[in-house]
Amino acid sequence: MLLVVNAGSSSLKLAVFDASLREAAQARAERIGTGGPADHRAALQAGLAEMGIAASDLTAAAHRVVHGGATLTAPCRITAEVEAQIYACAALAPLHNPANLMGIRALAALAPELPQYASFDTAFHATNPALATTYALPADERARGLRRYGFHGLSYAAIVRKLKEISENELPNRLLVFHLGNGASACAIQIGQSVASTMGYSPLDGLTMGTRAGGLDPAVVLDLAARHGVDATARLLNRESGLLGLAGAADMRALQTSATPDTTFARDHFAYWAARHAGSLMVAMGGLDAIVFTGGIGEKDAAIRAAILDRLAFAGVRYDTTRNAQAAAQLQETHSHVAIWIVPADALREGRA
Repeated sequence: MLLVVNAGSSSLKLAVFDASLREAAQARAERIGTGGPADHRAALQAGLAEMGIAASDLTAAAHRVVHGGATLTAPCRITAEVEAQIYACAALAPLHNPANLMGIRALAALAPELPQYASFDTAFHATNPALATTYALPADERARGLRRYGFHGLSYAAIVRKLKEISENELPNRLLVFHLGNGASACAIQIGQSVASTMGYSPLDGLTMGTRAGGLDPAVVLDLAARHGVDATARLLNRESGLLGLAGAADMRALQTSATPDTTFARDHFAYWAARHAGSLMVAMGGLDAIVFTGGIGEKDAAIRAAILDRLAFAGVRYDTTRNAQAAAQLQETHSHVAIWIVPADALREGRA
């Protein structure tokens, strides 16, 4: 049996697959260390017990790791060297890689001989050209790894696979995917490969998110750091901004049911910047053939989808309002130049990044 692990700083998602790669069971733990399981090892033991699986039943384990840097660009077996490389990337994803390592180390403590493998959220974007990933910084700074990486790659890779199945292997040439959840991004996928992403050096860049500000003038960050200090600024940008900063709530469902000027503005801000970044991604692909919505907001919030699609009408996007309200698999009108899909995210791959 194969165990798949998605470890967060205070959460753990598990799934077990049989020899035919059919999912056999799922488990999850929340509030690790703060009222839930004491630590990731305890959460792992509880999750295996909940699924009726013993560590000895497992033949291998696979982990979602957010940041693989410039070198870890394909799934690989976790060795001491790979673990060290994941640790070295912790500075690039401080909210994620340390938590991913907790899951790896907790399982190693429970089953020392079990082969463990890692797949990286950044890997799908390794096909981005240098023009898309290079910051205009001095060479010494670029040599330290300061560049655009892109995230949510496991989700985007899964979308490509699913869309091939849904469309009978006729994958659109120029595909724009909106991964909209608490963490939100968009990706330009050309002939099945990522060519540009809204997230950059970290998951902070790009779209407005639940608690992240998205794209900012660097001078704003410098001002905040001078005023509050680096650590407090990091907390503010990661955990106190975005929808939460605009309207006092990070959950889009809460904003939808509370029609105040602030909540309305926050939802408009989210849709406006998603559509505005979409224009940039269209340039990266040289046009647009299809759009996919995925993630909790992308799949469930018809009004947000409509607000984004309305702003993309200039690109030949036409959608059926009834299908959109019903969250149908395909949303385009007959005369739309662009196909529009809703493709459910795999919760285990989706993460928060």
